[in-house]
Amino acid sequence: MAFHLETSNVATRENRLGSITGYMGSLRDLATQSEQGTLRGCSRCFSQSSSCLSGCCLSQLGRIRDVAVIHHGPAGCSAAAAGTYYMSRVMAKKRGVTSNAVYVGTDMNEQDTIFGSTEKLRSIILEVSRRYAPKAIFVATSCATGIIGEDIDSVVEEIREEIDVPIAAVHCEGFKSRIWATGFDLSDHAVMSTIVKAPQKKRNTVNFKNFFESARDEIIEIFQHFDLEPVFLYCNATVEELSHMSEALATTCICGTLGSYLGNALEQTYGVPYIHSINPLGIAGFEAWLREIGRVTGRSEPVERYIAEQRAIYLPQIEEAAKELKGLRAVIGMGPGYTFEVSRVLQELGIEVVWALAWHYDKKYDDEKIPPSMEYLLEEGMDFEASVADQQNYEVMHILKKYQPDLYLSRHPGSTVWAIKNGTPAVYVDDEYKIFGYRHTLEFAHTILNSIRNRSFEQNLAQRTKLPYTDWWYQQNADLFLEEG
Repeated sequence: MAFHLETSNVATRENRLGSITGYMGSLRDLATQSEQGTLRGCSRCFSQSSSCLSGCCLSQLGRIRDVAVIHHGPAGCSAAAAGTYYMSRVMAKKRGVTSNAVYVGTDMNEQDTIFGSTEKLRSIILEVSRRYAPKAIFVATSCATGIIGEDIDSVVEEIREEIDVPIAAVHCEGFKSRIWATGFDLSDHAVMSTIVKAPQKKRNTVNFKNFFESARDEIIEIFQHFDLEPVFLYCNATVEELSHMSEALATTCICGTLGSYLGNALEQTYGVPYIHSINPLGIAGFEAWLREIGRVTGRSEPVERYIAEQRAIYLPQIEEAAKELKGLRAVIGMGPGYTFEVSRVLQELGIEVVWALAWHYDKKYDDEKIPPSMEYLLEEGMDFEASVADQQNYEVMHILKKYQPDLYLSRHPGSTVWAIKNGTPAVYVDDEYKIFGYRHTLEFAHTILNSIRNRSFEQNLAQRTKLPYTDWWYQQNADLFLEEG
C-alpha cells in the first residue's frame, strides 16, 4: 500500500484497511472472511461508549520531548491536555530526563466557528514558538475545525518559512473514524512526513514502538546480547532521535495496532525492515519475535544462544504454573493488537478462551496481509467465539453472564470493574509488558493464580452491588443491537 507522505492527511482505518467495529461469530469465520475480502462490519442501533481518535493521536505526539501540540478547537477539546501533559512529565521524571513539551488549546468561540480563525491560529503558533522554543510543532484539528473546513494546511505552510523547526498539520477530527486507533496512524504520519529524514548512514539501532517504555532497561539489556541498541518511540524520544529512524536496522513494536503504520511506512519508504511476527508476548511470541530480529539483522546465532539460556531458566517454572491453570475458562476484551495475542498466551498456559472481544478489528495491515496474530491462531488450528465491540460493556456483561468464566481479562480498567461487580475475577493487563518474554509470562501466570485462588472480594462486591442490567436483558441475544453495515 502506497504511503503519501507529501500530504498532511491519512485515510482512516475503515477506508484504508477495511477495519470494523461490529461483528459476532467465530475466530475462524472472522479470519476466513478477512482473507477472502468478504468481511462486512455491522453497525449498532444502540451504542453505550466509545473513545476519540484525537486522544490516541495527540497523546502519542505529546510524549515526545520538547515539542508543542497546538489543538485548534473549542476549550472542551483541550480536556485531553491534562492527561497528556501529566503523562509526559511523569514518564520523563521516571526516566530521569527533562521534557518541556507543551499542549496549547486555541479556545475557538462562536465567532471563530462562523467566520474562521486562521489568523488567530497563526498568531498562536508564532507565540508558542517564541515563548517555548519547541523542537517541533504539531498543529491539530478538532471536530469544530473539521466541520467548518478550517484551512490549517495553508497556515502551516506559510509559517514553515518563518520558523526553523519542523511543523506539521495533523488532521485528527474525532468524528472522522469510529476506530480510535486511527489516531496512532495520524501521529505516525505526522512524524514520518515532517521529522524523519532520508538516511545518511546505517546505525546499529532498532526502532521500538511502544506506549510507555516501562521495560526500557530490560530490553536494552536483552539487545546488548545481540550488539543492538533499541530506540524507544515515542515516549521520551527526542526530535533528533526521530529524525534518524530511517537509518535503523529494523523496526519493531510491542503492539501491532500501535505500530503497523510506522513500521510499514519506514519499510516501504526507506527500506527499514519491519519485524512481521507475532508480538513478543508469551513463549511462542517472544521466541518468534527474537528469531525474526536475528534473521533481519544477521544475528541468528546469538539469538539462539540467548533463547536456549532463557528457556532453561524459565520454562520449567512456567510449565509448573500452567499445571494449576489448566482447565480454567476465560473471556478476554482488549484492543485487537492484544486480544488475539493474549488469547494465544492463555492457551499456552492451558486456559481455554471461551470468548474474545476485540475493540475493533483490522482486516489487514498496510502490508496487505492479515495481522500476524490472527494468522498464527489459524495455522495452529485454534478457534473460539469472537466478537468486535468498541468497549460496549453491556455486551461484555451479557457474555460474562452467559458463560460464567473463571476469569475476565482486559486492558481497560473500566471494563474489569464491571466484571468484578458481576462476581467474575478480573485481571487488568495494564502494562504493555505484563506478558513480555519468559519472565513476565511467568509473573502473568502467577497473577492469574492469585486472582482465582481467593475470590472473596468479587463475591462480596457482587452481593452488594445492584447492576443496571435486568433479567430481561440477560435473556436477549447478545447481537440484538447489531445490524448489517
